[in-house]
Amino acid sequence: MKAAHRKESGQQMEKLRKTVNRLWDRVPHYREKMERAGVGPTDIRSPEDLGKLPFTTKQDLRDAYPFGLLACDREELLRVHASSGTTGKMTIVAYTKNDLDAWKDCMANCLSIAGVTPGDTLQVMFGYGLFTGGLGFHYGGEHLGATVIPSGTGFTERQIQLMQDLGSTAIACTPSYAVHLSEVLASKREGQPGPGHSLKVAILGAEPWTEALRQTVQAGLGVPALDIFGLSEVMGPGVAIECPRQDGLHLNEEHFMAEIIDPVSGELLPDGEEGELVLTTLTKEALPLIRYRTRDLTRIIPGRCACGRDGIRIARIRGRSDDMLIIKGVNVFPTQVEAALGKVEGLSMNYALEVSEHRFVKDLAVSVESVSSLGELQMERLEREAVRALHEALGLRVAVKVLLPGSLERFEGKAKRVRVTSGA
Repeated sequence: MKAAHRKESGQQMEKLRKTVNRLWDRVPHYREKMERAGVGPTDIRSPEDLGKLPFTTKQDLRDAYPFGLLACDREELLRVHASSGTTGKMTIVAYTKNDLDAWKDCMANCLSIAGVTPGDTLQVMFGYGLFTGGLGFHYGGEHLGATVIPSGTGFTERQIQLMQDLGSTAIACTPSYAVHLSEVLASKREGQPGPGHSLKVAILGAEPWTEALRQTVQAGLGVPALDIFGLSEVMGPGVAIECPRQDGLHLNEEHFMAEIIDPVSGELLPDGEEGELVLTTLTKEALPLIRYRTRDLTRIIPGRCACGRDGIRIARIRGRSDDMLIIKGVNVFPTQVEAALGKVEGLSMNYALEVSEHRFVKDLAVSVESVSSLGELQMERLEREAVRALHEALGLRVAVKVLLPGSLERFEGKAKRVRVTSGA
């Protein structure tokens, strides 16, 4: 048995068997997949047997659009969310009352791990609507007993006014928006002492981000920036979160089982080895998923966390296997570029990548803002340092253009870092 399964309890196995039975009985798609794999509910007797079950992919959800994988009656549904559909057809996510209660529990637990208490004021700067972020934080915060400000995305001046006037102690938003928020706060302080807010923690998610970006946010806001992980297909935010020790994300093991697999072969990998995260839901009623391939790249961190909590922790997501760029034969992840830029003093974390193709060969160019307005010679020096840092990190010579602060587009939700163009 691989080490990744060492924490599975008898209670988890009971939930797993119940989930497999539910899918076998109620979802023809899953029953057919299991029959083709030569496995049935009675074959799932121990943690090792999880690997006998077939994978689920996003394509399965798209092919079954909208309700082909539903494992309950339509009358039992209380809410429906959906993914953005930016890389294909939307994926529909459905919830029963028990599903929503479990989601609230997951989110309240995550917020508590992050240090949020019933006496805190949580300002939710994620989008509300079909996207799961806003409502996930909203109901989780209320379930914990915190005061929730549903401010949504954008309108940064108003966000700051609400933070200051209502005394927000925690915020939830994307990492890229947290950078923008800190920039606007800094411009409003105009040399006045103090941070200009009452925050004690920033909880950030919905996009991969690096330690370099974390340090930028923490320096700009003056509070810890903690990573939260989730995805719409399995629930929404609340699958795992960092504690203030910032040493891996604590998995909500009452509701999810995690595996790490080789993204090419699909073979299970041991603790500590990086691969693709695979999640199995244990308590979902409307849309249970077994062995869902998230495409997120991470690893399981062995041992107990310094905070004293046992259980599985996953490392922060390094990127997505489907976000990988192949530049002149070299595998490049946007987070690698971000990490390299973060090592160059004087560069901000506002950057964009342009991938061009000429005669079937892809090339990469990077635009990045400086922290402050600089002269031409200073900008050229930063460009040389950035080229060197990227060469050391990627083994590629990459063109870099350093821009003045404010030159690149800001995003209220997920940052759109990569633009692809084609040539002759």
